[in-house]
Amino acid sequence: MGKLFVIDGTDGSGKQTQFERLQARLKEDKIDYKVVSFPNYDSPSSALVKMYLSGEFGTDPKKVSPYIASTFYAVDRYATFKKEFEEYYENGGIILADRYTTANMVHQAGKIDDIQERNKFLEWVTDFEFNLFGLPIPTEVFFLNMPIETSLELIKKRENKFSHTEVKDIHESSEKHLEESYKSACSLVSKYGWYEINCVKNGKLRTIDDIHEEIYKEVIGKIK
Repeated sequence: MGKLFVIDGTDGSGKQTQFERLQARLKEDKIDYKVVSFPNYDSPSSALVKMYLSGEFGTDPKKVSPYIASTFYAVDRYATFKKEFEEYYENGGIILADRYTTANMVHQAGKIDDIQERNKFLEWVTDFEFNLFGLPIPTEVFFLNMPIETSLELIKKRENKFSHTEVKDIHESSEKHLEESYKSACSLVSKYGWYEINCVKNGKLRTIDDIHEEIYKEVIGKIK
């Protein structure tokens, strides 16, 4: 089996920037890899995700069951895995993922207030994707922790990834959802042993290069 490195984090934490920076660095080092981004907006498999995020099933994220929403994302991941990187991964390839099952765990678990019910959901979603769907378990998950106050400011003018406009999806447009997701995420880091990267240190936003070096050092340590 290969290696699967996931970059995830709170909204506005710079996931895509770090994802791109890591790709460039591995290319410089002549290390072969494949990339995947979830949701896979270029694939028809993301159709239900797009409908969900655009509000076609309701504009309040909390009113759409986390179990139902999670199935949309899981199907997209399964189709992408089977069509785009299964053979490469099973032959020992390195996969870089911009978000993964981890994003479901953060955003959908945040909808559930009761701790026992939330843990029940987390057990279900990991079993659903890794056992039933047979998706690969990440080698390492990098979680970019951007304080919620800062992330809300950073996403205000960010382009919507699938509409390519400044119109926000139902997650980004709901401060309540983002706050609940952030609280959920912070509890998941230690629960699942994710590699936490604090984007703010001593009250100051860390530089892109500083964060990149931390990620790069950990990845190299896992593949060499």
